[in-house]
Amino acid sequence: MTTPWGEPALTRFPEDPRDRLRAWDASDEYLLRYLAEERVPLDGTVVVLGDRWGALVTALAAHRPVQITDSYLAQEATRANLARAGAEPGAVRLLTTQDPPPGRIDVLLVRVPKSLALLEDQLLRLAPAVHPGTVVVGTGMVKEIHTSTLRLFERILGPTRTSLAERKARLIFCAPDPALDRPANPWPYVYTLPDGIGPAAHGTVVNHAGVFCADRLDVGTRFFLGHLPEGRGGRVVDLGCGNGVVGTSVALADPGAEVLFVDESFQAVASAEATYKANGVPGQAEFRVGDGLAGVPSGSVDLVLNNPPFHSHQATTDATAWRMFTGARRALRPGGELWVVGNRHLGYHVKLRKLFGNSRLVASDPKFVVLKAVKR
Repeated sequence: MTTPWGEPALTRFPEDPRDRLRAWDASDEYLLRYLAEERVPLDGTVVVLGDRWGALVTALAAHRPVQITDSYLAQEATRANLARAGAEPGAVRLLTTQDPPPGRIDVLLVRVPKSLALLEDQLLRLAPAVHPGTVVVGTGMVKEIHTSTLRLFERILGPTRTSLAERKARLIFCAPDPALDRPANPWPYVYTLPDGIGPAAHGTVVNHAGVFCADRLDVGTRFFLGHLPEGRGGRVVDLGCGNGVVGTSVALADPGAEVLFVDESFQAVASAEATYKANGVPGQAEFRVGDGLAGVPSGSVDLVLNNPPFHSHQATTDATAWRMFTGARRALRPGGELWVVGNRHLGYHVKLRKLFGNSRLVASDPKFVVLKAVKR
């Protein structure tokens, strides 16, 4: 990536030479170019929110910025990119969206996230640290910035305008208004589950901002809950757990099960733990932010339950699902099972047969399928 501060070599995480997706885009370059051309002072506390793969903080490492991200993968990519660029150890302070933010922010740079809810939650969390002299600049591709995005900045921080588009990227400029009457933060959002979904029926869901389908049970998970394996016990993994409804349902049905909730989103794992506790489940559980099943010992798991995502930010890709399936096969004991729910058109049965040598259709409707693969 070419920047006014050099040309760092950037990669996504985990590194894959076959991955054609870059670790930066035109919106990152546009923002960095603006900071240099306008000579924005960077000697105070610089906070970068939503830096996708560490492109922004790697370029600005000499100014000792603070990165705030919801993504474990983005945080790991940032560490690797900083090391590759020769940044001084500790030059960038890495925070998650669940950590307390800095007490004062002099420059706030926002890479607009896909989730409007996450943007709302984070701007509300950061607003008390913003002062009248804070420089606030957002960035994103044109297709990522909507009228609702600008209204959020305006409602939470102050008057907002946008730049002209360059290479399909746009900047957002916001002038903080300390007299603004900010709304209360509505996150996390709590709701009650419907009837007819098994052991979790009428249970409580706690959703932190940015977690998929924040205000209701999504249709894929609802279908999955109606077809989960019964009485399996042992070591169970809710892989890509989101708000933890699937793993909580298993724990409610079988208090003897040991459930591991894992997701790469800090918001998701916080939601899963809150959901689990809100339902008073008596069983044992572990909550882990990480890269799928990396770090889980091989042959240590009896059952993996998975509703894999098929997007990476704005890009459609099956790379995440493939890594999840591969990790599940390694972690499962012989005879252990991977159960997957997904849209029919994604063709997961082909991947499962290639990887496990088998795949059985457990249930289907016009939109979704539940598949089972057994480790031989």
